[in-house]
Amino acid sequence: MRIEYAEVSLLGCRTDNQDRVAVAVSEHSALLVVIDGMGGHSDGAKAAETAIKVLVEAFWHTPQPILDPLGFLHLTLGRAHEEVVKLGTNLPLEARPRATCAVCLVQNGSAFWAHIGDSRVYLLRRGKIFKRTRDHSHVEFLLREGVITQDQALTHPMRNFVECCLGGEPFLPEMTVSLREPLEANDILLVCSDGLWGGLDETDFSTAFPPARAPLREELVKLAEKSVSTVGAGSDNTTAAVVRWIGNA
Repeated sequence: MRIEYAEVSLLGCRTDNQDRVAVAVSEHSALLVVIDGMGGHSDGAKAAETAIKVLVEAFWHTPQPILDPLGFLHLTLGRAHEEVVKLGTNLPLEARPRATCAVCLVQNGSAFWAHIGDSRVYLLRRGKIFKRTRDHSHVEFLLREGVITQDQALTHPMRNFVECCLGGEPFLPEMTVSLREPLEANDILLVCSDGLWGGLDETDFSTAFPPARAPLREELVKLAEKSVSTVGAGSDNTTAAVVRWIGNA
């Protein structure tokens, strides 16, 4: 498996960074994870740290390539949720640690991904957003139904409210798990928190990561810095991991 990969996490205009990011790469598989600890709740960073530990450890303890990628994503996110729930067992519901997440598994020339909340996965192909996940949020629903425009979504009063997350209530949250997505040479897979995509438009994503230009991490840092600069004083923690698929060895 031949890939390039990179990660970044910027503080933005916040006092602490509650995002966590990891890229785990073996001979046959790669796992990209971004967890966004929800700052409106206590210990968002602890929620993110707990969830990412569960996901990365599960990857390393599963024979690779993973036989059932979709089952792996579903079950492992379920375990991550259970562990984050435990952090808030003795706390009032509104104070329990929570987090959103986006996860992507790459192996056998294909990608599989899952997300909970408004952390996203993008597949960029030939200079375009080929696919992206749809947030679990009321604003995303309004956008899909044509009630509001993309520009209106950026300033909607409920833009920061998600409908499901890791942690909080003990029942399993809604999660979206993709089908297998065959990859082409130079495909880019990007997982990110809302701090990244919130300050960017489609053109920013489409023009990022051109083949044979700057190193992948340089391009990723530029994209993250542009998002922070665009949002300005209200910028959030801005976190992403990216993989460029080159091909099988």
